Amino acid sequence: MDEILKKLLDAINDAYDKTEGYIVYDLMKAVSLVISDYDIKLDDMEKLLDVDNLTGTLLDTYIYQRKGIKRIQATYAIGQLNVTGNGIINQGDLFETVSGIQFMANETKTITGTGTINIKAVVAGTNGNVPSNRIVQMPVTLSGITVVINSQPTHDGYVQETDNNLRERYYIAIRTPATSGNLNHYYLWAKEVPGVGGVKVFPLERGANTVEVVIIDQNELPASQTLIDSVQEYIDPNSEGLGYGQAPIGAYCYVIPAIGLSLDLSVTVTKDTGYTDAQIKSNIESSIDSYLDSIAFVQSYVSYAAIGNAIYGADGVIDYSALTINGGISNINVGAKEVAVLGVVTVA
Repeated sequence: MDEILKKLLDAINDAYDKTEGYIVYDLMKAVSLVISDYDIKLDDMEKLLDVDNLTGTLLDTYIYQRKGIKRIQATYAIGQLNVTGNGIINQGDLFETVSGIQFMANETKTITGTGTINIKAVVAGTNGNVPSNRIVQMPVTLSGITVVINSQPTHDGYVQETDNNLRERYYIAIRTPATSGNLNHYYLWAKEVPGVGGVKVFPLERGANTVEVVIIDQNELPASQTLIDSVQEYIDPNSEGLGYGQAPIGAYCYVIPAIGLSLDLSVTVTKDTGYTDAQIKSNIESSIDSYLDSIAFVQSYVSYAAIGNAIYGADGVIDYSALTINGGISNINVGAKEVAVLGVVTVA
């Protein structure tokens, strides 16, 4: 405000008394207060023109209006239940874990003795990805059904696309134009499917008129078959090249998961006595996972030094020594269609 007031006073002829307390000064001060308020609003409006300053619905609107790109929504974890009993399970019937994570039947089915039922999480997101043998309860008794259990983990529950990831897709769309089924087009098509993390595109990988799309999921891990099927259906159903998906007629697309390159680690650590051995190991694994996530489909090797830094930075670790990765003490090369995943971690 002071700067605006000074400019206003400077613009008035010095023949007038502009001393504080006199009418000219008081009038210009009132004007400067109003202008200052509008100046702040103009600054805020100017910031809205920069996509890097936008979040949430403002970011959604900005990007959709300019490129037609929508934020990818969270998905519902899916799986199967083994059911024992004699009765009917109706679509929508509920099951849950001991901790209260609920799933609903995704179909109506008559169970005679034993059978399986497809289920879907009630709430979208990663919370629905539960380990095997956890879904064991029926919040409402189902007539004739005595036992339910998931013998396999539920999977493919993913969170809503973050602001950063949405912004990244926007920048890719404007900086590397996707046209006429070029390489960028296949990349963007794959990224439009909920749950997809990284994507690599290999033109002519299986001969003329072929494209191979290799994907990892949102957790930077090899994609599940369910996710592979979703991407395949979206781009080129059954790899037939008939143009029923996004790919043009005559382009045969093959969607495959990245190959998991397992890293088995052994390390000796000096431990902080304020942590249990189990806590320290868990913290080390989480720290290494964060590093591996950051290089997935980006870097062609796993850095031995970076793994060491991840261990050293884990809560509960004072120092470390004797680190080996897959039995060695050097960087690990990651193939073009591979993604590094954490295997067995041995902490002494």
